[in-house]
Amino acid sequence: MIGAMHLWSRLAALAHSIFDPPAEPLDADGADCAPNANDVDFTAAVVGLAAKMAGSDGAVTAREERAFMRVFPPPRGEEDAFRRVFDLARRTTLGFESYARRIGRRYRARPCLLEDVLDGLFAVATADGAISPPELDLLRRASDAFGFDETAWRRIRATWLGPDPDDPFAVLGLTPDASTDAVRAAWRRLAADNHPDTMAARGAPEPFVRLAHDKTAAINAAYSDIMRRRAGTPAHS
Repeated sequence: MIGAMHLWSRLAALAHSIFDPPAEPLDADGADCAPNANDVDFTAAVVGLAAKMAGSDGAVTAREERAFMRVFPPPRGEEDAFRRVFDLARRTTLGFESYARRIGRRYRARPCLLEDVLDGLFAVATADGAISPPELDLLRRASDAFGFDETAWRRIRATWLGPDPDDPFAVLGLTPDASTDAVRAAWRRLAADNHPDTMAARGAPEPFVRLAHDKTAAINAAYSDIMRRRAGTPAHS
């Protein structure tokens, strides 16, 4: 999706029609975490999600638009086409949940890709330094449409916004009564799955690989916090 030449120009040329048709599910290899090559419908739906969410608190800011371009950068020379597509998605009548369901149906067999998309939306939502209640509500609705359960939503949300002060377990997708062995196993699995090198190897687009650095840092910080607490070590020792 990301590096396809003239993809944004193709989207701009298709205009409103690209935001209307339903997306059919694909036969997908669950180990593949990249969208199908040149999947224009997927790209359109991602743009629609980001544009609708960015405007949910009243107006799309330049900072939110720049954040989206960092997560989903258009090829050189395609910037103007990107802006036309982003503005069109913001104004079209198709709703946020329609875009989310399209992506969820199309790539349900690739949950790692869907989580990458949700991470990208969090990056856009937090671009202006704070996430608004309407934005958080849309993110939760996207998570539901992608098929994530409560535990997965709690984990992803805590990774981006930080866990509650007394709950670093959320980042690891655990509850406070989890055993130390379970904590260690969850940390190892999540740290490995979200490591930038792992994401690159599994086919995640480059922008998602860059986001993985911050996500991995949050996972490691949560694990360290839990182990410190269980050892009875002060926070600033």
